[in-house]
Formats: sequence, structure tokens, C-alpha cells
Amino acid sequence: MAATTVTVPASHVPVNSAARRIWRAVRRNRKATAGAILLFLFCFLGLFPGLIAHDDPTAEIYGRSMGISSAHLLGTTAYGQDIFAQVVWGTRQVLIIAFGAGLAATAIAAIIGVTAAYVGGATDGVLNLITDVLLVIPLFPLLIVIAAYVHSSGTLVLITVLTLTGWSYTARQLRSQALSVRHRDFLEAAKVRGERAVYVVCVEILPTMTSLLVAAFLTNALYAVLFASSLQFIGLGDPNATSWGTML
Repeated sequence: MAATTVTVPASHVPVNSAARRIWRAVRRNRKATAGAILLFLFCFLGLFPGLIAHDDPTAEIYGRSMGISSAHLLGTTAYGQDIFAQVVWGTRQVLIIAFGAGLAATAIAAIIGVTAAYVGGATDGVLNLITDVLLVIPLFPLLIVIAAYVHSSGTLVLITVLTLTGWSYTARQLRSQALSVRHRDFLEAAKVRGERAVYVVCVEILPTMTSLLVAAFLTNALYAVLFASSLQFIGLGDPNATSWGTML
């Protein structure tokens, strides 16, 4: 009796299998390995800043504008604060903004972009219109206006603003990718089974975009940090928070 070969759709591959593929890809690429090590170091600093910097980053108890020394590895500020402690303790807020805004923006982009491609019709037209409007608006001036309106409202508001204004480009990328797999056999099979659109988008389509979603998350996280630091630099962040932007 001839053996029967069963082909499993890409969407039915376990999540841990996708994680193993990503891990193998990181190990094989020297740049990716170096980046993963740096990310791990920053996460360690953000989780356990007190193990690295023992000084209070807000305490104005040292000499003003001191140079680099064994006691103050990066010197002190004009207010007598230890700069090294501020860098280390400021890493936590940077990571919160990066992961918070990066994950939220990627999730919104995935839902909107893939749904627009799969459903099509009027839904695609409306979602594309919203995406195009955000794409043509200069992002940083818009962030300045919004941040000035909600001045000194904390990290959560900053993450929310960055998320709501930073998902459009990723949504366009994911929509293009979803259109390329829209008529694959496993999606047609899902339609024949009568699966709902939510199931098809979340279970059938999104798992095939793992690498693109990871890349989109990293890009969104990077720009979230840059925009947040820029807003804090011009005085539109929370002045009481210790972060790299307020340090600048």
C-alpha cells in the first residue's frame, strides 16, 4: 500500500517551531547575533539598574559639572547629578517605550493591513484611506502638536500617541504581503470550511508572516525610541522621569 504524504499548511506549524527558526537565523548571522547580545544587555540594565549604578539618578549631591573619574564614570551634570546613573536608570523607560509602542503599533498594523487585504471591497477602501491619510501627514510635527496638548502626562500617554501615529507604514507593508498569499490553497480551504474572517486572519495568515512581523516590530520600536527622545529633548516629555531624552 502506497504511503500517503500529508502537507501541513504553514499556518499550522507550531509557534515554537517558528521561534526555533528565528533563533537559528540569529545564530547564523553575525550582525543579528551582535544585535541580540546588545538587546539582552539593555534588557538587563532596564530590569536591574540598581546592580550596575548604585547612585540615585535624581540626587543633586555631588560636585557640579565634574569630569570623568572612578567615582563618576561619566561625570556629573550642572546640577550635581551622576550621569552614569542617569544613563543606566533611564534605560528602563526607553525599553518600556520601545516594547510598548513597538508591540502595539505592530499589532494594530497587522490587524488593519491583513484585514484590508483579505476582506477587500469597501472595508479595504476605508482602511486604505485612513492609512494613506496618516502616511502623508508629517509625523514629527504631528507628534509635537499632540505632545504639547497633553504636556507632561507620563509615559503611558507618550506610548499611546506614538502607537496611534506610527502604525500606518507597517500596515501598508503587511497588506502587500497578505495580498500575495490571499489565494493560496490553505486559505481557499479555510473558506470552504466556512471559517470566519477573524479566524483566517489570526490563525491562517499572520503565522506565515512571522519574519516580517519581527522586522516590523524592531523598526517600530526603533522609531518609537527616536521620536520619544526627540520629544523629551525639546521639553515635551515628562520632566520628572529619568530617560535619555530628558538627559539630553
